[in-house]
Amino acid sequence: MLNNYGQIIGTFLPIILMILIFYFLLIRPQKKRDKAERDMRNSIQVGDEISTIGGFIGKVVSIKDETIVIETTADRTKLKLYRWAIRGKEAAPVEKVEEPKE
Repeated sequence: MLNNYGQIIGTFLPIILMILIFYFLLIRPQKKRDKAERDMRNSIQVGDEISTIGGFIGKVVSIKDETIVIETTADRTKLKLYRWAIRGKEAAPVEKVEEPKE
């Protein structure tokens, strides 16, 4: 009887270990990345500079439920995009400080 339980555990243990390894190495990190992306997209406000998955960079002009309107160039071209098309926020430009010349 005890020998049968050992065989059953020996049969299913590798499968259970593979499932756990897949969970901790693949599924869990992907869920964390998805959550971080979702939080970033939900934190976008009017005036933020963003980049899209298509390569456009612009300033957010208006936000609705699932769409965002951005201005892309100096001639004020406006594009209407879905929220999921946003790659990320662009960093605010930092002024260069000249190093003292010796």
